[in-house]
Amino acid sequence: KAAGLWQFIPSTAKQYGLEVNEYVDERYHPEKATAAACRYLKSAYSKYGNWESVAASYNGGMGRITKELSAQGVSSAYDLYLVDETARYIYRLLSMKLIMENPAKYGFRLSSDQLYQPIRTKTVTVNVPVEDWQTWALDHDINYMILREYNPWIRAKSLPNKTGKTYEVKIPLKEDLNRSTQQKSVYSKNWVID
Repeated sequence: KAAGLWQFIPSTAKQYGLEVNEYVDERYHPEKATAAACRYLKSAYSKYGNWESVAASYNGGMGRITKELSAQGVSSAYDLYLVDETARYIYRLLSMKLIMENPAKYGFRLSSDQLYQPIRTKTVTVNVPVEDWQTWALDHDINYMILREYNPWIRAKSLPNKTGKTYEVKIPLKEDLNRSTQQKSVYSKNWVID
């Protein structure tokens, strides 16, 4: 039942402040889910005091890692006997970190024009019910497909919003939707060979 960029299960998502229901699932909201993941990671770090146990708990759950640390009499997930998926998770994260820091060292050779560019957006606030997201999208000069692509947290064709909660809807800038008119930038010079 894990979902979204950070693979939260519904109960953990709600525990860390994300809305999850049939209309809205903020596990799919990149910014909100990332902030929730950071809260989880900080909480786990204050509990364990080392990042390897934090990473293991992210994959296997704090309850399970806490229980295994105690049962196996160690203080670090590096020293735990765990199921393969969780045991490998720590090393997969470390591997990705090393690759992202220096991709050329590991055989990734990209030119700057091969990188995907971030697509700039404008934000429209919604604090009323939306009867039909398709109509709403057309009223904002986009189509339903683009609305859903840039707002994956929208999970239904309407939004009852009985409480008047404010939602931020992202609308991509038209000039960024075509690669030829996008602004070009490179986040890290280590990622490219030119």
